[in-house]
Amino acid sequence: MFYKPMLLPLLVQVFLTFVVWGWLYVTRIREMKLKRIDPQTLDVRTRAQQLLTDSAGPANNFMNLLEMPVLFYLAVLVSLLLLVQDSVLVILSWTYVIMRIAHSLIQCTYNRVMHRFLVYFASCLVLLLIWLRLAIYIMMQ
Repeated sequence: MFYKPMLLPLLVQVFLTFVVWGWLYVTRIREMKLKRIDPQTLDVRTRAQQLLTDSAGPANNFMNLLEMPVLFYLAVLVSLLLLVQDSVLVILSWTYVIMRIAHSLIQCTYNRVMHRFLVYFASCLVLLLIWLRLAIYIMMQ
C-alpha cells in the first residue's frame, strides 16, 4: 500500500534543503564578487567563515538542514516500512516541516537568535514526539 501523507512533508523538507542551498550559493557568489574574493582563498571552511560573513546565515542554515532533519527522514522511512501513518504522525510531520521552514527563514534573513532558538527547540520537541509515537507502535507489535 502506498502512503502519501507522510511523503508530502518529506518532499517539502527535501525541497527546503535545495531552496536554502540555492539561496546560499546566490548570496555567496554575490558576496565573493562584491568583496573580490578569489575562490582559491576559500579552500578550507574556516577561511570561508572568516571572509564570507554576509552569507553566513544561509551557510549555517544549510548545515542545520543536514543535521536534525536526518532523524525526520529516518522517521518517515520507518513509518513507511511499518505501514504506520495515522493523523497524529501526519500532523506532527507537517508541524516539524513548517517549523523548519520558519527556522530557515529566520536564520537566512534577520537571524534573531532567540526567535531562531525557540523555533529550533520546538521543532526538536516535535521530532521527539514523532519518534515517541513510532516507538509506541514498535513496542506494541
